[in-house]
Amino acid sequence: MKKREPVKKIDNVIFFPGLEKRLTDKGLEKLEKKKFHEAINLLEEAREHDPDNHEILIGLVLAYFEASSFKKAKELAKEMLHKGIGDYLQMVDLYLTVLIQLHEYHEIIATIEALLDEKEIPPEKHDHFLTILQFSRRMAENRQPETDIDTNPETIAIIPAETNIQELNLFSIDSLNEQMLLVSSLAEKNIRPYLSEIADYLAADAGHPFLKTILLTLLKEQEIDRELTVVKFAKEKKIIPTQLPEVREEPRLTEVKAFLADQLESENPGLFENSIRMAERNFFISYPFELEPKSPAAWAAAFHHMAHYYLGMDSNIHQLADEYEVQVEEIEDAMARIELIEKISYPNI
Repeated sequence: MKKREPVKKIDNVIFFPGLEKRLTDKGLEKLEKKKFHEAINLLEEAREHDPDNHEILIGLVLAYFEASSFKKAKELAKEMLHKGIGDYLQMVDLYLTVLIQLHEYHEIIATIEALLDEKEIPPEKHDHFLTILQFSRRMAENRQPETDIDTNPETIAIIPAETNIQELNLFSIDSLNEQMLLVSSLAEKNIRPYLSEIADYLAADAGHPFLKTILLTLLKEQEIDRELTVVKFAKEKKIIPTQLPEVREEPRLTEVKAFLADQLESENPGLFENSIRMAERNFFISYPFELEPKSPAAWAAAFHHMAHYYLGMDSNIHQLADEYEVQVEEIEDAMARIELIEKISYPNI
């Protein structure tokens, strides 16, 4: 006979067995449905009953992040790192993502340099963290501390406004990292004076697909509603930025994640995390184009197989075809596309 869970009692309040599990499940369900504030309330309550549960805490960090409560997300992620809760590198990645949103580049630099000094970064992750480190160093150099800003009206009057500079000259910059720095700086500016040049860049055969995605997200954020042409991988598409889905909410990506969750989330969380990250990279670089083949199950199987390969694990493509109920040929088509995209997905230093 299964032993009953003991009843919990905190501050004279009785909590029935399994309450934190139900709160967690409901909180994560609200997070999945983009109801971030409801998710926060439920996960905060679950945290009171189980304060060191990594599933609850990661869900809470993500909910804070999606609700734009970046400072709360930062503090909780930092607390988890100090306590060693959850997968260490996953938490570092999450912490750095929050810091980027807060423009805390010096903290990013200190964190990554500490990882490098302690040799905590596995070889396959070196390029990823070095790219973030180099970018953060340049952003830190180009951001003037608020304490150094002269607020004298007479001084301000003679400083040319950034919004008067209407040329980016993206095509004249050879360094991809310099281009990335320039494009990222547009997040803090009115993008409209640069629209003509951005439109040319999006429509050109030249130009890095990664940077084009960043530009599209900035155009969407600033509610640009004019029709533009985007060219990626020899394909052309007419788009209106305001009508594009969010990169992380692209419908087929959501379906792919659901298939991966069904197959891997409980059975192998580490492989699941690697598969999800690969899926997000590939859909990010391809945005706003739809990936071929169209079957989300085939793409999920391909990411599953490729994650096995990258981690040095054996994988049977025929078995995966049966598990995901797709044709082997569809998986192979998706894998060929993944290999192409992975080679150029992010700028290398």
